[in-house]
Amino acid sequence: MTTASRTSEQRISPVFLGITAVMAVTGWAVWTDFAASPGLAVFLFVTSAWVVSLCLHEYAHARTALHSGDITVGAKGYLSLNPLAYTHALLSIVLPVLFVIMGGIGLPGGAVFIENGRIRGRWRHSLISAAGPLTNVLFAAVCTAPFWLDALDGVPADFRYALAFLALLQVSAAILNFLPVPGLDGYGVIEPWLPYSVRRQVEPFAPFGLLFVFALLFVPSINGAFFDVVDAALRGLGIGDLETYCGDGLYRFWEGTPEICSVSP
Repeated sequence: MTTASRTSEQRISPVFLGITAVMAVTGWAVWTDFAASPGLAVFLFVTSAWVVSLCLHEYAHARTALHSGDITVGAKGYLSLNPLAYTHALLSIVLPVLFVIMGGIGLPGGAVFIENGRIRGRWRHSLISAAGPLTNVLFAAVCTAPFWLDALDGVPADFRYALAFLALLQVSAAILNFLPVPGLDGYGVIEPWLPYSVRRQVEPFAPFGLLFVFALLFVPSINGAFFDVVDAALRGLGIGDLETYCGDGLYRFWEGTPEICSVSP
């Protein structure tokens, strides 16, 4: 493969650049209170930022796989950050966005196909799986930086609420992804270390792992326990219940913004 071909495969997609531009413009609109409808601006900002994070999540998998021996990821378009190049664009982008809109939860999506036969060493396989959710962790750290750095002076309330809700999505996605359930990245981390007989028995359940987790989240006690963990992680990052509550309320602007969130603290 020529250098020109490799460069072309890694060129950032105009689709990703367009989504990033939407995130930047709507983030500016939320910050400056320029938008006629702050709720709509928050909705567009958080949704576009969430899609950007999904692209970076899958890019992390692909980039780590490339450096681990799978040189085919570039030809598949995985290094261009183009969400349309993913193996399952519906699962990777559309469904996670819909779940954010419906339930305010960061649903992980499966996207890039890694040729595991090209990769040698169990640690490399584990690192490829871990790279995606670690990107969500990093994204959450960036979103919450003003909170845990105690640098909120001058940050508009609506923008603060939007960052808090976006952080909630990143934290919930990271926690879900790290669950050791077949089909999720957490299982991918431990899979190389399991006996071959166990992997063969578990393999048929991998396509249904995410559906199984989603079904469990409908159980009130499990749902409550899950969000208790998410809330505890957010509190550790300096985000309180009011910020996430108002962020969720602004995001779901069609339901009406809670009155308490209309008054800047």
